[in-house]
Amino acid sequence: DGFMGKNLYLHLSEQANVDISVFVREDSEETLRDLISKCDFIFHLAGVNRPQSNHEFAEVNTDLTTLMCQIVSAQKRPIPIVYTSSIQAELANPYGQSKKAAEKKLESLAEKSGNPVYIYRLPNVFGKWAQPNYNSVVATFCYNTVHQIPLTIHDKDAPITLVYIDDVIKCFMTHLTQESMTSEATMYTVTPEYSSTIGDIASKISAYNSNRDSLVVEEVGTDLDRALYATYLSYIPKTSFGYPLKEHTDNRGRFVEMLKTKKSGQFSFFTAHPGVTRGGHYHHTKSEKFLVISGQATFHFRHVITQEYYDMSVSSDKPMVVETIPGWTHDITNTGTNEMVVLLWANEIFDASAPDTYPRLIGDNI
Repeated sequence: DGFMGKNLYLHLSEQANVDISVFVREDSEETLRDLISKCDFIFHLAGVNRPQSNHEFAEVNTDLTTLMCQIVSAQKRPIPIVYTSSIQAELANPYGQSKKAAEKKLESLAEKSGNPVYIYRLPNVFGKWAQPNYNSVVATFCYNTVHQIPLTIHDKDAPITLVYIDDVIKCFMTHLTQESMTSEATMYTVTPEYSSTIGDIASKISAYNSNRDSLVVEEVGTDLDRALYATYLSYIPKTSFGYPLKEHTDNRGRFVEMLKTKKSGQFSFFTAHPGVTRGGHYHHTKSEKFLVISGQATFHFRHVITQEYYDMSVSSDKPMVVETIPGWTHDITNTGTNEMVVLLWANEIFDASAPDTYPRLIGDNI
């Protein structure tokens, strides 16, 4: 029922051939013995890193692992174990020492009985459902930023190594499905692993928080940025899932900008009343893609030099993207009987000081 446990449970529940039993902090030793006697695989995520007193480190991290090893050994059959250790197992602090001692218990189990053991020394793990203001700086930064609580940063250049919870779980799951099992304790690392700084992580999260006002979304489609943005979103309270957009209205209809990107333009939509024509301009370099998602329309094009003319009619019944071509003036007319709604992508963010948009009606000569 902790951060990693919730995520692992969800992924396991998506598997059609897996039955899940859960052991949590409040359960008894008798329950643990009963569950292990019936299981085929163990994910050992239990641990404490901020106890009331140091003796809890040994009690939870080491002693519980020792008990688990004893119960597994008594089963006289292999029960593979994935164990979440920590990179602090290499350090001489009480937490690290307790995790190191737990590793040794598992290594001993594997050595004596051949029971498969997969040990992960995890760095900072981030993702949805991590507890803020506890042991995840990413969770703290996300939560505080969303709730407009100032971030406290002592050293913005401090390095940090991160792994994303979905990647952690994906690595865990490979052991559940592999055909051949090891007969020893093996150390594993999660891939990919991300290296950054505290200041850079804070800066990225702050930028995510401002895109509802600017409409400019960061580059969040791959790697660390993809994972970090998903994590940030998971801390938005449900009352803020939606946010309003500015609407521009005139006698033709409405125009609303939805989203802007730094390098790949922007998305918007507009409407037009029956019989209304919108547009009547050309571009030198700007390009656009139109998709009529409700209604009927006719697009008109005229080459600004040769006066060559072309038109095409489209309907939302048969989705079709219509592109504007540099050097061709263009407009769009609602030829239906209801309001027309059109999705629009432009390859660049509109710049009022340099719009690359020149009025020229279809009937105008050069």
